[in-house]
Amino acid sequence: MKPEKKSLPAIMRINCLNQGLIDRFLDAFWSERGVSRNTLASYERDLRLLCHWLDERSVALDQAERGDLLEYLAIRVRDGAKAATTARLLSSLRRFYRWQVRENLRKDDPTAQIEAPKQGRHLPHTLSEEEVDALLQAPDIGNPRGLRDRAMLELLYATGLRVSELVGIRLNELSLQNGVIRITGKGNKERLVPMGEEAHDWIQTYLRDARGLLMQGKDIAEQVFVTTRGSGMTRQMFWVLIQRYALEAGIVRNISPHTLRHAFATHLLNHGADLRVVQMLLGHSDLSTTQIYTHVAQARLQDLHRQHHPRG
Repeated sequence: MKPEKKSLPAIMRINCLNQGLIDRFLDAFWSERGVSRNTLASYERDLRLLCHWLDERSVALDQAERGDLLEYLAIRVRDGAKAATTARLLSSLRRFYRWQVRENLRKDDPTAQIEAPKQGRHLPHTLSEEEVDALLQAPDIGNPRGLRDRAMLELLYATGLRVSELVGIRLNELSLQNGVIRITGKGNKERLVPMGEEAHDWIQTYLRDARGLLMQGKDIAEQVFVTTRGSGMTRQMFWVLIQRYALEAGIVRNISPHTLRHAFATHLLNHGADLRVVQMLLGHSDLSTTQIYTHVAQARLQDLHRQHHPRG
């Protein structure tokens, strides 16, 4: 009789004897890299899960050896972790143990000889230009909420912002006179992003005709995009909105705000934009991250060739 598989516990129920060490690492990581709260939470989850698993085997987190980590990674894979998830987990462990070595808390890095799993190249889902047009026209601009949503969709497609960047834009970061937005992206890096004439006009119209009505006299939000409660729009709320408008536009597959970011980059490259310009606009620190969109553009061209060429 095979032993019953033991799933990893929920993060809220995890006990970790080395929590203090994890906290020290997270503080150092944040001060060095200026990472987001979501990134820190992800690292803490990875380390606490490992710490709990090691505690059950009477192994301290800071004393774990290569064999311990290999066994743990194998269990995660057995429980259904995909290659991308395993690679991200290994990245968390590498940073932690390298920090330990750097701080002279241990002499060796047990992750040094562990190879990351090979991942297939994942092409992001995107939209055709016709689908984007239908999506942008879905909101009812006859009311303040619809006008706000149209302005947000137009700006998202015109700039390729991350959804957290979009909902976080503050009034003092918006320069309608110069047609640019000052964005603070990952790692607290700032960049100036041009919004384009179309998005500029929609933002201007929204600020003039809709934002005040949505605020209902509650001048308490610094964000450009607000709700009827007078507070800033959230990522979760905008996610729901974009899925609703996708259905209204006849887009039957599941999309997210990131889908418009993908469309922004792909369509720019389709129309001849330089890859490094797209990299700067997206706020990618590494050009290799942006290069995935060249594959998306090539895949699109191949599809068009197959559909329309007589010998495709």
